[in-house]
Amino acid sequence: MLTDIEIAQKAKMLPVLEIAKGLGLSEDDLELYGKYKAKISMETIKGLSDREDGKLVLVTAINPTPAGEGKTTTSVGLTDGLRKLGENAMVCLREPSLGPSFGVKGGAAGGGLAQVVPMDEINLHFTGDIHAITYAHNLLAAMVDNSLKQGNPLNMDPTRIVFRRVIDLSDRALRNTVIGMGGPAHGVPRQDGFDITVASEIMAILCLSDDLMDMKKRFADIVVAYTYDRKPVTAAQLEAQGAMTLLMKDAIKPNLVQTLENTPAFIHGGPFANIAHGCNSVTATKTALKLADIVVTEAGFGADLGAEKFFDLKCRFANLKPAATVIVATVRALKMHGGVAKADLGDENLAALEAGFANLEKHIENIGKFGVPALVAVNKFPTDYDDEIDLVIKKCQDMGVEVALSDVWAKGGEGGKELAEKVLKTIAEKPSNFKVLYDEKRPVVEKIETIAREVYGADGVIFETAAMKSIKQYTDMGYGDLPICIAKTQYSLSDDASKLGRPENFTISIREVRLSAGAGFMVAISGNVMTMPGLPKRPTACNIDIDENGVITGLF
Repeated sequence: MLTDIEIAQKAKMLPVLEIAKGLGLSEDDLELYGKYKAKISMETIKGLSDREDGKLVLVTAINPTPAGEGKTTTSVGLTDGLRKLGENAMVCLREPSLGPSFGVKGGAAGGGLAQVVPMDEINLHFTGDIHAITYAHNLLAAMVDNSLKQGNPLNMDPTRIVFRRVIDLSDRALRNTVIGMGGPAHGVPRQDGFDITVASEIMAILCLSDDLMDMKKRFADIVVAYTYDRKPVTAAQLEAQGAMTLLMKDAIKPNLVQTLENTPAFIHGGPFANIAHGCNSVTATKTALKLADIVVTEAGFGADLGAEKFFDLKCRFANLKPAATVIVATVRALKMHGGVAKADLGDENLAALEAGFANLEKHIENIGKFGVPALVAVNKFPTDYDDEIDLVIKKCQDMGVEVALSDVWAKGGEGGKELAEKVLKTIAEKPSNFKVLYDEKRPVVEKIETIAREVYGADGVIFETAAMKSIKQYTDMGYGDLPICIAKTQYSLSDDASKLGRPENFTISIREVRLSAGAGFMVAISGNVMTMPGLPKRPTACNIDIDENGVITGLF
């Protein structure tokens, strides 16, 4: 059996100019990055503003497990399936981070016969967007410390600098650092730390900005520190926003690539959904809606994280109205949620499957709270038993939810036609009455409690002292009307990764609240979730190699 990278290496890609031509774009609309990658110019994007929007379909999932769910694979295969049915469809995905690519998860370009290509370049440096984010972020961090060194004219308290540095790798040793050591010539000593780039506020701003000037304004609003008398210090006061925007002038442009079946794909922006808002860029999504009749996009991890943030943050800010939501589930993952160990997933176990279905059931209920029609895609694995698949389908039907078998990993778009047909049927027959979950004008505590109660199923929220102090401070500063982005483990509806299925009788603990004034939301950090991941005992990097002919192995 071929690996994902071997399948991708055998792909018959079309020149990106041909992919663009199919969207009604010319060479003048593109900025080429070789033969198979291109960015769409901002002038072209502006020229599309009068076109009617297509329909937006979100792909989300149950809570992920080590058994795998295949959300990106399903997104790609569904779009290929729509094209096989004659629809003008394209897919919008996030860009993979080097952290998981070399760490735990591997890449994020789909799998099997449902991939975006060139897969190796997408999973590595791609068009340099994440590097631009890293440098724009760290430029601002450097200017903070330079201001301290140059007499501290903004009266910043070195113990209240909140803008950490970033790097796009998983490196737990950088979570907490001390900088400025070595004497006066080397700066002011203070505690600092690193987050992974995809958790950066710069990444969030990239993905929520309408254009370059909107990005510049958002950069100016970033709060980097507080003075000795607790007043906020912004990037604008450091005069950093212009240079930061210059570094991001190309990164804001959506990246055009293709699937294995030559379906057009935008891959742009990559915030994690467990520690950020988990969606590709507004620019890419809105541009795709002008170029295609149906746009398929994804939101990271389970619907409790990615979908909630897609609805409550991205759709709120960008005035998007999704037409339908596909929830991806696998028999294997549902059995894990029902208590089966990974080593035993090959055994038929209808009782565990029925118990684990409760996780899918909760996600179906959650999507309904946003007024968006939901349907389920059962992502098929070769080891699945027919009785198990039949049980999942029957339980979905008993809930009145449309369900389709998806076999896109093995068959590509052909294996996604059934799902595509049911997506089209859902769009045609079930109108979307999209609404956000909460009014952003409500108190911060109430907004967090609403998400925890309605989406996670928690009985309540415990706010640690530090979190309550931050909430009061931000509210007093005038930021109380911002929506909420909760950082939480992706593995459970609760903030305890070990509580699988549909936990009951639990509370969510909020230990810290951070302000992302430029992005336009507050980040409430729950449980023990980290904004800088660590590497496992044997990282995927150990299996990745390249030979003298440039042939890559081990990348997936």
